[in-house]
Amino acid sequence: MRRGVWAALTGIVAAATVLASAEVVAVFVGAESSPLFAVGSLVIDLAPPGVKTLTIALFGTGDKAALLTILGIIIVLGAALAGYLEYRRKPFGTVVLVAFSAIAVFAVTTREGASGISAVPTVVGMLVGVVVLNALQQRLKRWGVREDGSRKATATTAASPVVRTGPAALERRQFVTWMVVAAAASAIAGVGARAMNAGAAVVTAARNALVLPTATTSAAALPAGTELGIANLSPVVTPAADFYRIDTALQVPQLNPDTWSLKITGMVENEVEISFAELLALPLVENYTTLTCVSNEVGGDLIGNALWLGYPLHLLLERAKPQAGADMVLSRSSDGFTAGSPLEVLQDASRQSLLAVGMNGKPLPVEHGFPARLVVPGLYGYVSATKWVVEMKVTTFAQDMGYWTPRGWSALGPVKTSSRIDTPRQNAGLAAGTIPIAGVAWAQHTGIATVEVQIDGGDWQQATLADPISADTWRQWVLQWEATSGDHTVAVRATDTSGYTQTSDEAPPAPDGSTGWHTIKLTVQ
Repeated sequence: MRRGVWAALTGIVAAATVLASAEVVAVFVGAESSPLFAVGSLVIDLAPPGVKTLTIALFGTGDKAALLTILGIIIVLGAALAGYLEYRRKPFGTVVLVAFSAIAVFAVTTREGASGISAVPTVVGMLVGVVVLNALQQRLKRWGVREDGSRKATATTAASPVVRTGPAALERRQFVTWMVVAAAASAIAGVGARAMNAGAAVVTAARNALVLPTATTSAAALPAGTELGIANLSPVVTPAADFYRIDTALQVPQLNPDTWSLKITGMVENEVEISFAELLALPLVENYTTLTCVSNEVGGDLIGNALWLGYPLHLLLERAKPQAGADMVLSRSSDGFTAGSPLEVLQDASRQSLLAVGMNGKPLPVEHGFPARLVVPGLYGYVSATKWVVEMKVTTFAQDMGYWTPRGWSALGPVKTSSRIDTPRQNAGLAAGTIPIAGVAWAQHTGIATVEVQIDGGDWQQATLADPISADTWRQWVLQWEATSGDHTVAVRATDTSGYTQTSDEAPPAPDGSTGWHTIKLTVQ
């Protein structure tokens, strides 16, 4: 193997020791001081609004995995460059390693709740990485010197092969041994420390042991007609495992319910703080609510409906007594994300907004906000559905902005009336005959009145609607189509109970939600 490649590998191993050492030190300093996820979060924060939309469009709910993969590739390439430069033009490799570490220090120290001490793990990791890089490079150069000398010596003889059992071979074995030991130690220490930092075992155990109280006000049983029973149609209640997840948390926050609390602060007469035990002791209510991400494209799947258990937000706000002039509640997640919700919406007793603790009869999944999150019907998640919520600040839109507003998204995010075709799928090959065209439609906190389907630009035909759960949930719909051979175009539109019909004008998700009719093409044999 060419020594340039070996040199690049020394950089990769050195970078691994940086990350592993930082993770180990972060066990003692605090999990939030871990550099890898802090850098990823910084990338999310600095990305232009269009990049977020594009990433979600390309990868959907796999956007976090995609970002980590890209970040990992960048780290590997940068580390390989550092190793190569250090071998060819010392100390430029060390400079590259220090520069990458400086970016990580900036990312860590600018996170929510960070302090100067948060930089310690990354700085220690950088120092360890520089030492390892130099140690490996010295052994690589000694090997190179020995091997070059051996080649010169054998070149004076009659075409003799290079001797492989002398000093050069010994130096090579020592170099490779150091490489393997450093890489293995980094992997073991890094993985172990990362597991400890995540605290996943503790939080998972606490969640699994939690028995939710019975709701004082239970949701009514679902009407028999809410499910149309059509294959490939989205179920009216989305399983938690299938519920979309879009947020800014690259690393899922691990909050211990024993130490969690929610504070209501700001423009209030009485500041309120409530623990998880106190929250569970309140008269909780259940209701079905459909949540939608503002990044959902027309026909997209960033939407789901679930049964939520929690305490009404309007009652919590009554305790705090918002002051005159306040018009916004800035809710904050433990990872620093914020959402600005209209105060009047959260105070509306008819809206069933919740500080939720349960989802589909079980404690919230960790990735969906355990131990508590906000659920607000009729608003896109980026202005309402704060997960891992720890604070609600009563304020004004003139004074404060949620996370996405300065990044080009609308301060107000009412959900737009929309509909989607679930079956048949785009470009499906079908046989002539009766074919159900079916999907879901939604207009949260307004309700769906009718759904219409158009075939090949013809007249709009009214679909059959499933029975509604409430105005806060989506509805299934179906049209039985007598399909004929050929290529066809199918479109759908919904009309809500206010009389508004979806516009055909196409608009992207930014800045306040996509519009247009979901349209698919089919081929019938």
